[in-house]
Amino acid sequence: MAAAEPRGAGAAPPGYTALAVKFGERQRSPHCLLVKEHRVREGPGDAHPPARTLFVLNVPPYCGPGALSRLFGSCGPVQSVDVRDKPGPGEKTEKQRSKFFGRRTATGFRVAYVVFKKPASVQAVKALAQEGPLLVSTDSHPVKTGVSKWIARYADSVVDQEELKAEVDTFMQDYDKKVAQEEAKAAQEEGVPDEEGWVKVTRRGRKPGLPRTEAANLRVLERERRKRARKELLNFYAWQHRETKREHIAQLRKKFEEDKQRIALMRAQRKFRPY
Repeated sequence: MAAAEPRGAGAAPPGYTALAVKFGERQRSPHCLLVKEHRVREGPGDAHPPARTLFVLNVPPYCGPGALSRLFGSCGPVQSVDVRDKPGPGEKTEKQRSKFFGRRTATGFRVAYVVFKKPASVQAVKALAQEGPLLVSTDSHPVKTGVSKWIARYADSVVDQEELKAEVDTFMQDYDKKVAQEEAKAAQEEGVPDEEGWVKVTRRGRKPGLPRTEAANLRVLERERRKRARKELLNFYAWQHRETKREHIAQLRKKFEEDKQRIALMRAQRKFRPY
């Protein structure tokens, strides 16, 4: 059996193109980005059109969306860059991502989807493999490292209270609007049978159902106990009167014995303690 031929430093898996990338000019060993055209069946809400999207593997942590947009900007105008931890479907989102919530720091190599404005730009990326290594950090666009990176990260962690309050207020307004729409829709569908003639029972009718919680169950049991106590006739018969007296005397005797034991224990513990 013949031995497998070793893969070269710039070789790429089948279907991919290897692009040499260096962090800066002083770096000797380049890093390889594996790129190919993103080919999937396009859905109605897909944010990664197959004809204009470049799929990038082996993206280092220091190479963010801005750096990728600048690296591939020579091939054509870039519409958007989506960097993720692992490949997945892209869904169009109308709302912008929160600046304060859900932020994650890159800890390893990731994947990216670079969407161009023209389909010809995806094919032009393959020609970059014939050129020299691309530089991520340049004099005009430096990538912060070391102490400067820590300072910038600390500055970003300081939250602007007014901006945070505005974002929270906007979120709560959207949430209240959504809840109001759901309540209005439920009110319209209340009591209306479906196609098969079934009527959906909800908690918003004239007799809303009770929540199935432990506190609600305890309240129902306590209400039933009080109702039975009001209906019960106490000492109506002679034997009920005798039983009540007998139970009262038994409780008094039990309490008397407990008091005797407590007094005996207190006397036993009363000792002379000079220190």
